[in-house]
Amino acid sequence: MQQSRYNLFTAIALIVGVVVGSGIFFKSDNILVATGGSVALGVLVFVIAAISIVFGCLTIAELAARTDHPGGVLSYAKEFISPSMGAAYGWFQTFIYLPTITAILAWVSGIYFCILFNVEQTLEIQILAGIGCFFILYATNIFSAKIGGYFQSGAMVIKLIPLVIIGVAGLIFGGSGEYFTTAAISEVSSTGWIAAIAPIAFSFDGWIISTSVAYEIKNSKRNLPLALAISPLIILVLYIIYFVGISNLVGPTEIMKTGDAHLDFAANMIFGPSGAKILMLFVFISVLGTLNGLVMAMTRMPYALGLDQMMPKSKAMTQISKKFDFPVNSALFALIIISFWLLIHYFSQKYNLFPNSDISEIAIVTSYLLYLGLYYKVFTLWKKKEIKSLFRGLICPILASIGSLIIFSGGIQNPLFGLYFVICAVVFGAGYAYYRFGVLKKLN
Repeated sequence: MQQSRYNLFTAIALIVGVVVGSGIFFKSDNILVATGGSVALGVLVFVIAAISIVFGCLTIAELAARTDHPGGVLSYAKEFISPSMGAAYGWFQTFIYLPTITAILAWVSGIYFCILFNVEQTLEIQILAGIGCFFILYATNIFSAKIGGYFQSGAMVIKLIPLVIIGVAGLIFGGSGEYFTTAAISEVSSTGWIAAIAPIAFSFDGWIISTSVAYEIKNSKRNLPLALAISPLIILVLYIIYFVGISNLVGPTEIMKTGDAHLDFAANMIFGPSGAKILMLFVFISVLGTLNGLVMAMTRMPYALGLDQMMPKSKAMTQISKKFDFPVNSALFALIIISFWLLIHYFSQKYNLFPNSDISEIAIVTSYLLYLGLYYKVFTLWKKKEIKSLFRGLICPILASIGSLIIFSGGIQNPLFGLYFVICAVVFGAGYAYYRFGVLKKLN
């Protein structure tokens, strides 16, 4: 498989492109619902959640700098914990985490497609439109991985436009800041606002996905850690500007009332119907950029598992198509998994199984719990003097761990957390057992 396709800018674009451009656009209403309409409290939770991504990135960067093997988290767990744990992390990423997020983003792409082209907003039409968007990006990445990378870079630039325009317009032309009073943040003494952490975690999530294409980044031992350090700071600033701006412009009550359509409402307020269409086009491309980043990562995960015999039919997963210079079997297997979760998502939305939530949020908060093992390994590297910096080897892992535990505590608020967490644990354990008692037993 061709190596070193992507440069530092593309690595940053992949992180910013996956994180920004979907969650912040369609989770703002969920955040306000959870905080009781308090914008100030929402900003506070943004900052708290940012602890995890900022220091998580800096911590994982220490592992990224020490390997360029395919698989990202899978490789880090394998090399720094154990091969069996690598398989466990890989199974969780491949069968739960990445496909659930990809399924949600396909659906969200369908939502904004319907808004942009004035298509009837039924769940079925949203899903079908999302499937169409997904297949275009899926085929593009198989036929030309470089084009997929170029689209990711372009989408990152485009997606900054609606964020900045709406954020700045809201700050300048919106209300008088009445949402930022002492009374507005008084709800912090209650515990209901903790539920806002889950949708914010979704908005911040995706940074870890960039590590799955580390082996295709030029000079990845240098460029990936740089990208992981720079990207989260860009994201946090953009998010606060947008969230405060749109809340000030539209008002928390209206955002909660209109739900995912609040962005279109804001665009019409600023530019009128014609200008709003142009802005919504930028948003649509932005969401597609996020979906494209997920497709780039997900289609490679079975390949990464197969390289280390961490799943059945590993040999088939690692076959590289001479025509496309791409592991097509890996991509086809990924397609089956994503399709399964998209079907689950359809029924969960149809029958409101996840109120003010979706199938991806518990997988996301569970992933932060799993990162604790990697953060601990960075700490042990510091203890062994392999990491000289006190900040990078001790302070960053501690703050990253605190952030992860806060995000995990937010996910517990979901009424179906117990059931879904058990599913995540079973898949994680199955991956461990497959390698520990299957592959290793044969090798020995």
